[in-house]
Amino acid sequence: MSKETANDKTKPEEEPTTPSATDSSTSRAFDPATTTKVPEERSEASCDPHEDYDSDYWQQDSTVSMQSGSRYAMSSNADLYDHAREDLHSSGRYLRCAPSTESLLALLEAKRFRTPRECMQNVPGISPTSTKGEPFSSELPPLSESTSNATLVAETTESFSTDYPAWIGLPSAPHIHGIFVQLKNVYGFQQDSMRNMYDHLMVMLDSRASRMSLNSALLTLHADYIGGPNANYRKWYFAAQLDLDDAVGSQHAATRVAEETCDELGDDSELIEELKDAEEGWRLMMERMPDSERVRQLALWLLIWAEASMIRFCPEALCYIFKLADDHWHARAKDVTAPEGEFLDSVIVPLYTFIRDQAYRQTPDGSYIKRERDHASIIGYDDVNQLFWYPEAIARLRLKDGNRLIDLPSSQRYQALPRVDWPKAFQKTFKEKRSWMHLAINFTRIWIIHIVPFWYYISANATSLYLSSDKAIASKELGVKLSVVALGGALATLLMTIGSFAEYLYVPMTWHGARLLTRRVLLLLIIFVFNAGPSVYCIYFDRTSQLSVAVGVLQLLISLCTSISFAIIPQAQLFVHHIQSDSRKTLANQTFTANFPHLKRMDRLLSIGLWFCVFSCKLIESYFFLALSFKDPLEIMSQMTIQNCEDSIIGSALCTHMPNITLGFMLLMELILFFLDTYLWYVIWNTIFSVARSFYLGISIWTPWRNIFSRLPKRIYAKVLAASEIDGRRKPKVLCSQIWNAIVVSMYREHLLSTDHVARLLFHQIPVTDDGKHILRSPTFFQTQEDAAFKTEYYPKQSEAERRMQFFAHSLTTPMPEPLPVPNMPTFTVMTPHFSEKIILSLREIIREEDNSTRITLLEYLKQLHAFEWDNFVKDTKVLADEKLLSDLLGEDGTQSETKSSSMSSVGTLPLNSQRSKVDDLPFYCVGFKSSAPENTLRTRIWASLRSQTLYRTITGFMNYQNAIKLLYRVENAHLLSTKMNVEQLEDELNQMSDRKFRFLLAMQRYKEMSKDDRENVDFILNAYPNLQIAYIEKETDLNQVDKEKGISTRYYSVLIDGYCPIQADGQRTPKYRVRLPGNPILGDGKSDNQNNALIFYRGEYLQLIDANQDNYLEECLKIRNVLGEFENLHGTDKSPYTADSESVAAPVAIVGAREYIFSENVGVLGDVAAGKEQTFGTLTQRINATIGGKLHYGHPDFLNAVFMTTRGGVSKAQKGLHLNEDIYAGMNAFERGGRIKHIEYYQCGKGRDLGFGSVLNFATKIGTGMGEQMLSREYYYLGTQLPLDRFLTFYYAHPGFHINNIFIMLSVHMFMLVLLFLGALGQPLTVCETDNDGIGNHPDGCYNLMAVLSWLKRVVISIFVIFFASFLPLFLQEFTERGFLRAITRFCKHILSFSPFFEIFATQTYAHSILSNLSFGGARYIATGRGFAISRLPFSTLYSRFADSSMYTGARSALILLFGSLVVWVPHLAYFWITTIALVLSPFLFNPHQFSLSNFLLDYRDFLRWLSRGNGKSHANSWIGYCRFIRMRTTGVKSKQLGNPSEISNPPKQPRAQFTVVFFSEIFMPFCIAVISMMAYLFTHSFDASHPEQPIRQPQGLIRIGIIAVGPIILNASVLIGLFVVSLLLGSPAAYCCRVKFGATIASVAHGWAVVNFFAFVELLYYLENWHFSSVILGMIAVDAVQKLIFKVITVCFLTRELQQDQSNLSWWTGRWYGRGLGKYAFSQPLREFVCKVVEMSLFTTDCILGHVIFFALFPLCLIPGIDKWHSLILFWLRPSQQIRPPIFSASQRKRRRRICIIYGCLLTCLMLIFVALFAVPAILGPTMPF
Repeated sequence: MSKETANDKTKPEEEPTTPSATDSSTSRAFDPATTTKVPEERSEASCDPHEDYDSDYWQQDSTVSMQSGSRYAMSSNADLYDHAREDLHSSGRYLRCAPSTESLLALLEAKRFRTPRECMQNVPGISPTSTKGEPFSSELPPLSESTSNATLVAETTESFSTDYPAWIGLPSAPHIHGIFVQLKNVYGFQQDSMRNMYDHLMVMLDSRASRMSLNSALLTLHADYIGGPNANYRKWYFAAQLDLDDAVGSQHAATRVAEETCDELGDDSELIEELKDAEEGWRLMMERMPDSERVRQLALWLLIWAEASMIRFCPEALCYIFKLADDHWHARAKDVTAPEGEFLDSVIVPLYTFIRDQAYRQTPDGSYIKRERDHASIIGYDDVNQLFWYPEAIARLRLKDGNRLIDLPSSQRYQALPRVDWPKAFQKTFKEKRSWMHLAINFTRIWIIHIVPFWYYISANATSLYLSSDKAIASKELGVKLSVVALGGALATLLMTIGSFAEYLYVPMTWHGARLLTRRVLLLLIIFVFNAGPSVYCIYFDRTSQLSVAVGVLQLLISLCTSISFAIIPQAQLFVHHIQSDSRKTLANQTFTANFPHLKRMDRLLSIGLWFCVFSCKLIESYFFLALSFKDPLEIMSQMTIQNCEDSIIGSALCTHMPNITLGFMLLMELILFFLDTYLWYVIWNTIFSVARSFYLGISIWTPWRNIFSRLPKRIYAKVLAASEIDGRRKPKVLCSQIWNAIVVSMYREHLLSTDHVARLLFHQIPVTDDGKHILRSPTFFQTQEDAAFKTEYYPKQSEAERRMQFFAHSLTTPMPEPLPVPNMPTFTVMTPHFSEKIILSLREIIREEDNSTRITLLEYLKQLHAFEWDNFVKDTKVLADEKLLSDLLGEDGTQSETKSSSMSSVGTLPLNSQRSKVDDLPFYCVGFKSSAPENTLRTRIWASLRSQTLYRTITGFMNYQNAIKLLYRVENAHLLSTKMNVEQLEDELNQMSDRKFRFLLAMQRYKEMSKDDRENVDFILNAYPNLQIAYIEKETDLNQVDKEKGISTRYYSVLIDGYCPIQADGQRTPKYRVRLPGNPILGDGKSDNQNNALIFYRGEYLQLIDANQDNYLEECLKIRNVLGEFENLHGTDKSPYTADSESVAAPVAIVGAREYIFSENVGVLGDVAAGKEQTFGTLTQRINATIGGKLHYGHPDFLNAVFMTTRGGVSKAQKGLHLNEDIYAGMNAFERGGRIKHIEYYQCGKGRDLGFGSVLNFATKIGTGMGEQMLSREYYYLGTQLPLDRFLTFYYAHPGFHINNIFIMLSVHMFMLVLLFLGALGQPLTVCETDNDGIGNHPDGCYNLMAVLSWLKRVVISIFVIFFASFLPLFLQEFTERGFLRAITRFCKHILSFSPFFEIFATQTYAHSILSNLSFGGARYIATGRGFAISRLPFSTLYSRFADSSMYTGARSALILLFGSLVVWVPHLAYFWITTIALVLSPFLFNPHQFSLSNFLLDYRDFLRWLSRGNGKSHANSWIGYCRFIRMRTTGVKSKQLGNPSEISNPPKQPRAQFTVVFFSEIFMPFCIAVISMMAYLFTHSFDASHPEQPIRQPQGLIRIGIIAVGPIILNASVLIGLFVVSLLLGSPAAYCCRVKFGATIASVAHGWAVVNFFAFVELLYYLENWHFSSVILGMIAVDAVQKLIFKVITVCFLTRELQQDQSNLSWWTGRWYGRGLGKYAFSQPLREFVCKVVEMSLFTTDCILGHVIFFALFPLCLIPGIDKWHSLILFWLRPSQQIRPPIFSASQRKRRRRICIIYGCLLTCLMLIFVALFAVPAILGPTMPF
């Protein structure tokens, strides 16, 4: 070895030389396949990819012989960094910035290496009516039989062969195209739709033919779509029993079988044999079918599917249409050509019209508005689809003349489809009524599993309730005890019966199988008698005999059998004979709702083992900690007798039953904890199993035997590369070096690595001799990562580069499928829906503050978050500026002119020697550019966009698939380098391969409606990535065609463009395809409709669904072949799918889910909390759920089996409101229909999450309301009533159980408050004493033994605390597993210190409130959460109006009860609930940026006062009255709703009136119960005479007192309102001319001020009546609040009519001017309604005014703490004080004005706070001393 070489080996970190300038005219986009070139080794040694290579072989320097003049020679280390230099002149994520925008676009045009395939250019020789020859028969005739087709084929043969290179067999591409043309002419499909589907089919065939024989490619594709055992069409064909019609030749055969009873049909086995014979006949028919017929069927299916539009959501409807069209083919007229568009107009439009008219109605002007119908009244997609499941339903299809469609011959039915009377054919098949009873049906087994064991536990320990008080007799009543415990079986039967009865509400009696439900109910009643009957004997007739014991034992055995049976057996299988899955009677249900994929044996055992561990621990712990510990409190409370207690009105009834009522609440508290306990153990064991599986898979850092980094090169070769197909003479080290270098370069281009880091990470090529030989030296990185003593820095610590490299290394340790060679891999498409997400950030958005409360620009914030990356970016930018300056100074030929020479001399050697001063560099470090030319600002915009949640980040990230395919193709194929291709030819070859295997489809719904800036951004991206496909909706309005009934003629088109489409004169691109739609395709919430609209343009066999705020990386894209291998069908076989044993094939893989990394996790506490939730749910939970069969589809970044999903309804569902969480329905649909859903650990995508308090909770609200809709859906009904127990439990706890658990958590808080209220009510008048352990009941001295009850209360607090904090366990263990203990404990401590528990409490309440509100009022809709950085301070009024109704009111009421309980029965454990109530009230302000800035705080107070008062003189968008009306509208609804264009999702929500039967429970019954409970507590405390404790009280003061305090303010407020109404009528009009809007505002202020004073007057009156006892006042206010709430709820629900959309009625009331308001006839009735509203509003205003001020009082002292704003920012943003956001800069006048405002309102707030404290403190101090 030469000396030079030896020196190089000892200095692996030597920096490369400075790159030289590159001619921008020859620059190209970054492509790791061509920019990272390492020479091939010439060696004879063969390399087995699975061989465990010796480390010496991998680490030794490899000698490479190359000619110095070779294209790929790299003679020095400097050449290794050509890619670094290229970054400044080419794209990747940063595009070369030309001197101007025009030249920039011109430069991007140079990237187009080939012309577009199709851009609205019709195929030569084809026109809509050009084909008039003889159509093709099932056996494709010679092309010469059709002149036009022959001409077509002759002209297009060459393009056919080049577009689909793998498909070179028969039927040939021209023949297939001819079939498409014939089908178009016969059925009237659209020309562009035909061209689109022809390309779709050919790409599919080309994809399959690239890895299997041509015959197998066509056979398997036909089997997947039409005839195979897993094809949906075949399943439907037999489920609908159409085989009987075809076999018997009778149109009624299938109908007769379906309608006849089992007795009429005879033995079911005969039908099964007939079915098997029919299936065998089908198989033989498919096997013998000619290839041309297979192609025709595929083409026909695709053409129907492509034009079906919204009917694609009804897969079985498409099957029926296909069946009729296929039957029509053989009987078609030979010389008839259907006009283009006939299929759409005659078949699809009638169905679309029916579906649209269910939800929308047409206005006179032709627009459509939403009908006021809830889901139960809308026949939706699923109802339409299910008509085609059953033969008896199909038989109901009638023509408009009354004849049945089925009576026509099969060949004539297609032509009769336009005459079908669709409105009379469809009916509801499942009623999605808004009711809590859905939970009783869907989750019956959950209630049985919990309530019945709870009964067993409690009844066994509550013997004092039912045994004799005489212990001697009680010891003989064993039979009674056994019988009472055994009533658990009757309870289980009762629960099952309730669920079964409830099914009648939602399952129409005409629905198939309703008679089975009736039989089930009757049998359940019989079983109930058997379980409950023996108790009558044991309890009432024979309590002590041995016979009673025997009866009790037998009853207990029956009870256990009953309970276990009902817990295990799904409801749908109860009392049903064991029917084989292929039975005629149940085939449709088994096929479409219960065809669950089978688990492997070990996976099923793992599933059972998980739930065995959960319930074993749960039942043991619950018995000892909950049930057994409750025995003493239960005995004490059940035997307690209250003495000297009586009320003059209600007597002693309350006093007698008060202990029992308290005990009842305590039992309910125990039951809630019993439910919560299960979820706690589920979280624990699910986490344990998931972590254990992570060790098994090798993705934990705690698996040292994996040698993660030292073996990384070998794993790259064996797992990333198709090693088995690589020439054995090629050394693995060289191949891996190219992959590794490309990864390092990609990170460098993203500014994650510096040049120093790159030098240490790259494989180096070092010359060893003068004859061109080199050695390839590995970086020391692979060996030193596991050596803690090695201190070389390869990347910044805890950086993005470190995370990506570590995950890449870890991921390759996991099992993964072997990759296919690139030419053999399947084609796939990435699809991203886009609505209004940011595309590229504008310069204004990143360098200008959003508003006065922002205090920092987005760019400054990003620079602080990514300081290292910004530094690298600035360095690159300065190099670019130097090169540009040099280019300007030098001529085009590289010489200097005299003028330029003088300029050069004037600047000296500034650009060459880098002598730029710091002042001169300041603009680069501030904004990233020195000149504001577009090409310079663009780089800064891109840098910021790549670190925000933008569409540009998503597109550039997932376009890495293109780079990865090119790289892999070049590395694995030596012939590409051995041939004499120049660089352009090589680039073209690589581009063709990547385009053939990968497509990116952007569903940009609003493309035509975009602003100019957004359109420019899209054009910029299209020029950068010409292969990007954009699908959008085009609306075409013809004002010249106006129909009296339909209004203006409007047509909608689904359009596709890409970067190759020519730009027209108007700036629009000529579409590639333009397919007319039956109408507006946006009928739902938007996203699913947008996906469905673009779906026809996908290509290939697989889809990856991505959101518009995700990211991807080159190293992850390199694993795409492994990911696609998870679908288990990539390896072709010569075996036909139609062989005799093909029926036993495994269930297909429908969805493959993957991990997500939340790249916004470092953006403060809220970003990290959101990231942690996604990390635990998306990774830790799904890891085990996928194994045990509980994973569904969550939209991103899942891969989908495109054929499976598109033939079963698509990638989502789209009924408005019901399918708000659209993605999960596709997962449930696939799961119910037999598709397997997997999860992989070795692949991950980046994902952004919500970052601000409001946006995070908006997302929680959207998810919560969506879950409320899911609970109404039929999918939950099918899964809940048909899944086996272990899989049902997995489904429940992974999906609805999480949300129901949140409800139970908040319910436990409310129930605890009620228990505390009653214990406080008991403790206030009674004397509590402590007795010995055996002392039960009353103490001889008259005190009461409640110590055991207080001990139980402490255990309850501990239980709730443990259950809540268990939510942190999964994230801690996940972090501990993958990043180590130190990172885990650091992250946990940061969460705790950043008040994360406060946020978790508030989020739990938000989830619970969202579901409860949705189930009561509906209104689920898409919420644009906003994914920007939360750097703006939100006003107090905005936060208050957003969260008061959902959380603050609840927290305030709980705080009152907690205050009363703390004053009476204080225990330290109550501190946890004080934290809870504080979190519910103050969390929005604790997580508001700069909330504690004193000046902003006081300005907030001024704004809050204005918010309370504005909106009464003139309309205001942000006012208290607007907030109040919005809350009221949920119940009353709105008059004269005009919803506008249904396609506009951004329209404000218009709430219909809530149904009385739905809101009765939540709005009347529950407030009534709370009012009664509060009154009971208050009346009990006033049933004792304080002056004479030994005597009961005789004065009726309690009930009357509460009545006066509750109703008195309302009456007085009403009186004042009447007076002010008269004043406004008399003075309103005159005042309008002098006071304008101030008169109404003044009157409103007087009324509201009076209401507040009136309230405090009655509080002081209550204070006086309670003898100045503060605790009694608090209890009284609790009761008053509950009574007033009940009154207002009853008034709102029962007496208020609909609200007017505008607030003219409110303005009229205060101003007195009812004329000219546009009220019309309502001007006479509206004053009375408005009076009732104002009576309610007066009290509500008082509540909001006082609550808002209390919050200000609580926060004000915190603002006075020095440095509080800096520490608060540290908590929120996790920024060091040195990196804190700067204070705002104001002018002198602004500072003076702000100071004056702060002084005024600071003094006002201080005075009001002192007055508020004095109102309660002064009476407490001075009151007892007063003589009255």
